[in-house]
Amino acid sequence: MPGTIGETSGGDGKGTGEGAASVGGSGSRPALRRTLTFRDLIVYGLLFIAPMAPVGIFGTLQAKSHGAITLVYLVATVAMAFTAYSYAQMVRVAPQAGSVYTYARVGLGEGAGFIAGWMAMLDYLLIPAVAYLFSGIAMHALVPGVHQWVWTAIAVVVTTLLNLWGVRTAAVVGFAVLAMEIAVLGVFVVSAVVELALHGAQRGWAEPLTGEGAFSMTAVLAAVSVAVLSYLGFDAIAAFAEEARGTHDGQARGKGRGLRGSDRVARAVLTCLVVAGVLFAVQTYLAALLAPMTAAELAAKPGEQGDAFYATVDAAVGGWLHDLVAVSKAIGAAFAALAGQAAAGRLLFAMARDRRLPGAMSKVDAGSGVPRRALLGAAAVTLIAAVWAARRDDGLDHLSSIVNVGALTAFGLLHASVIGWFRIRKRAEVPSVLRHVVAPVLGLAVVVAVIVEASGTAQVIGACWLVVGFVVLALQYRGRRRGARPDA
Repeated sequence: MPGTIGETSGGDGKGTGEGAASVGGSGSRPALRRTLTFRDLIVYGLLFIAPMAPVGIFGTLQAKSHGAITLVYLVATVAMAFTAYSYAQMVRVAPQAGSVYTYARVGLGEGAGFIAGWMAMLDYLLIPAVAYLFSGIAMHALVPGVHQWVWTAIAVVVTTLLNLWGVRTAAVVGFAVLAMEIAVLGVFVVSAVVELALHGAQRGWAEPLTGEGAFSMTAVLAAVSVAVLSYLGFDAIAAFAEEARGTHDGQARGKGRGLRGSDRVARAVLTCLVVAGVLFAVQTYLAALLAPMTAAELAAKPGEQGDAFYATVDAAVGGWLHDLVAVSKAIGAAFAALAGQAAAGRLLFAMARDRRLPGAMSKVDAGSGVPRRALLGAAAVTLIAAVWAARRDDGLDHLSSIVNVGALTAFGLLHASVIGWFRIRKRAEVPSVLRHVVAPVLGLAVVVAVIVEASGTAQVIGACWLVVGFVVLALQYRGRRRGARPDA
């Protein structure tokens, strides 16, 4: 495949063998085992996103969109499709661990790659902390005698042990948890449909798409800027590019050969986004029809927005479903963090392998085939952040306000890397204006719009983290120049 790097050999410092099945021998770059199927990749992506992600922000989006919440999620799915498409293109170019760090590195250069990885770290290390904290809060509500920080720490330890056991084992357990979450969502959908059939809707059938009263595209777009954050996590699939089963470019892909591992990852990224979009649209449509409070009432009472979905479930179905959804969210949040921690470990591993982070984190465990030290490093940072937040009344607000800017900045560099690789460096036989310029530019526009709409705290912390990244990059560059001098 023209324009692809690092799929057939791993000794040039640019890539890792697509068919590698070992952890790397003497003199070779550390490689990860190819054990993940297409289903496993989807599991990791949906676990990280969480099938019922809109539950916590249902009321906020209802109020912000003037009641057109389902339209918000449909538009958000299309908006995030540009990012998913850029991932699908670049994972075929550089099918390696590291995700956006690797893509920016090959598309824009070493410096841009480091900055992309640095900003992604803010996301990959802290989003799991938020998920662990959600799990701790939910479990504390169910068992008040145990403080939420204890539950949070337990969730970190259990999921870290699963990740250290091996990526395949974690995927199998994750599949069981994901099946449970989807089953609970299914119970909600069936219960909502029965309620609608027996007693009718509280709202007009088209209202979740058109809003209350006069339609406002401005209100919808403002809500979309919040809704796209529900999708953060599907991109983590790309972090497992070196562990996806499949043939590689050095093999003929004739009858019976199947897909390359990078093709499986690309399809999994796009599929995960579509599945999540459908699940989000269905649940928000049904909940909006049954909601006891109008969007205007929610806008007038901000304190009611956080529990709006649960209030809808209580009013329409009963407290038993409220408790079932709460338990599902508690368990699901912990395993969303498992997927995030696994992706963070791969990012640290890839950056360490390229000597952008301490080399010790580039080691791969011979028994489990996972980057054990990188995973433990990610787990340590996540544990500290999650427990710190769990012990503070405002901890969740602090964490939630900063995690998104890192991911969005990395997305922006991802879109730029598509343009850099295909149009500026012209690494494709026939570059396409639509696929290699228009699509990434539209994706970049969405990212910029969401960053502009982010809270001032998130923007300041993201800017500070970016400045620190540039300082670290400058120090690394200076150190390499000194090391290159004969008299150094």
